[in-house]
Amino acid sequence: MNDKTETALSSDPTEVRRQKLAQLRETIGDVYPAHFHRTMTNAELAEKYEGLELDTESGDIVTVAGRVYSSRNSGMFMDIHDASGKIQIFSHKDTTPEEARNLLPMIDLGDIIGVTGAVRRTKRGELTINAHEIVMLTKSLLPMPEKWNGIADIEIRYRKRHLDIMSNEESKLRFQQRSKIVSGIRRFMENDGFMEVETPMLHSVYGGATAEPFKTHHNTLKLDMFLRIAPELFLKRTLVSGLTDKVFEINRNFRNEGVSTRHNPEFTMMECYWAYADYEDIMDLVERLFAELAVKIHGSTEFAYGDKEISFKGPFKRVPMPDAVKEVTGIDFLAIKTDEEARAAARAAGFEIEKDWTWGECLAFIFEEKVEPALIQPSHVTHFPKDISPFAKEVPGEPRLVERFETYCNTWELGNAFSELNDPEEQRARMVEQLEQAHARGEKAKQLDDEFLDAIDQGMPPAGGLGIGVDRLIMLLTNAPSIRDVILFPARRAKAD
Repeated sequence: MNDKTETALSSDPTEVRRQKLAQLRETIGDVYPAHFHRTMTNAELAEKYEGLELDTESGDIVTVAGRVYSSRNSGMFMDIHDASGKIQIFSHKDTTPEEARNLLPMIDLGDIIGVTGAVRRTKRGELTINAHEIVMLTKSLLPMPEKWNGIADIEIRYRKRHLDIMSNEESKLRFQQRSKIVSGIRRFMENDGFMEVETPMLHSVYGGATAEPFKTHHNTLKLDMFLRIAPELFLKRTLVSGLTDKVFEINRNFRNEGVSTRHNPEFTMMECYWAYADYEDIMDLVERLFAELAVKIHGSTEFAYGDKEISFKGPFKRVPMPDAVKEVTGIDFLAIKTDEEARAAARAAGFEIEKDWTWGECLAFIFEEKVEPALIQPSHVTHFPKDISPFAKEVPGEPRLVERFETYCNTWELGNAFSELNDPEEQRARMVEQLEQAHARGEKAKQLDDEFLDAIDQGMPPAGGLGIGVDRLIMLLTNAPSIRDVILFPARRAKAD
C-alpha cells in the first residue's frame, strides 16, 4: 500500500499509520519482534544470482529484510532496501499465501519487513523474490522523504541525517567512503609500523595547539577541565616513555571557535610522532598515505573535486614560505631584519598589519592572503616562522624559521608537521612566551603544562610529528562542498520553537 491511498482514510498520514499499527497489534500481535534471521543481504543475493537467466526461477528459498522504498499495484511489487542495496518483492495469489497477502494493505513506505521466498529473474531482468511469507518487523509512523529528489532543505539534511541518507544515495555513499578512508588511514599507519594509542579527551591543562577550548567541570575531583584541542602533548610523552618509536592516534578534537564550510567545533584528526625521523620523512609519509587513500576510493591517484582535477601522485611540490611570498608579492622577507621593517614593507604593499605584529606574523599573514588561494594541487609549504611555531626545531642557519610544513590542496590546509623540538630548556622558554602572549590576549585560563615539560626534561628523542585534518581530507576525496557533508551529525544551533 503506498502513501497516496492513505488520503482516503485520513488527511493526516501519521494518524493513518498509527491506525494501521493498532490494527496490526490486534491481528498479528508483535509488530516490532525481537528475533528475525535473514539468510543473506541484498548485495549477497545479487552477487550469488548474478548469472540467473531471464524468466527463470532458481529453486532456492531465501530470507531477506529491509525498508520498503516503493510499492506498486497495491503492494504486488515492492522494492525493499537494506544497507547493501535493494531487491524486488513479488506477491501474487499464485505464489503468496493469503495470510501474507492480507498484510499488504497494512504496509506503508518506510516500514521494515522480512520476506521469505523463491529467487527468480523476471522477463525484464529484475532479480525478484516470489514472497511465500511476509513479516512486519518495524512499523514506521512517519512518511518517507521523497526518494528521487531527496531533501531540499539543507538544514533538515544536517539536522535529520537519517532522512538525508535514507533519501540520498550520494550522502549514503559518502559516509560509506568516510568509513573506508578512516579505516584506510588506520591500516596504512599500522602497516608502516605505528602503534595506535588512546589519550585523554578531558584535560586539566589544555594545549598542543592555539585555540579556544570547551570547558567543563569534574564533580568528583572538583576540578575544571577542558575538552582536548589536540592530543600532541600526551603523544609526545608516549615517545618519552619508550613504549614505541612510532605512535599515532585517530582522535576527536574540540575547539570552541567558528563554524564554516571547513570548520566544525568537533572534528577528527590523525596525529602521529615518529622517533628518529624529521619533517622531510613526514612529507614522504603524507604523500604515500594520500596516494593510497585516493586509490582506495577512486582506483587512481587522479580524481575530481568540483571542476578541478586533483592529483595525489607524488612527489608533491615543496616550497619555503618566504620564497612563495616573494614570488607572488616581490617582498623578500629574508632580506628584512626587524619587525618594524617587516610591518613597513607589508603596509607599503597594501596590507593592513597590526601595530605589534612580528616579522613572522607579517610573513604568515601575507602568505595566507596571497599564496594560499593559489594552492590547488597538493603542495608542502615549508620553513614557517618560529614566531608562530612553538614546537618546531629551527632551520639550520636561519633561526627565524623552523622545520615545519603544512600540506595544502584546493587552497585548504590538510596537514601540519614539524621536526619536533626536544630541547627541554628551549621548549620551556617558548611555552612560557606563548603563555604570556595568551594572557595578554585575555586567555586567563591558559596554563603552563608542567607535566609535559617534566616529561621533556626526562628526554624525548628527535622526532617528526604530523597532524592531518581527516574531515577536510574526506571532503576532498568525496567531492563534498562542506565539512558538514562529511560529519554524520554536525554541530547545529538549537531548533527554534
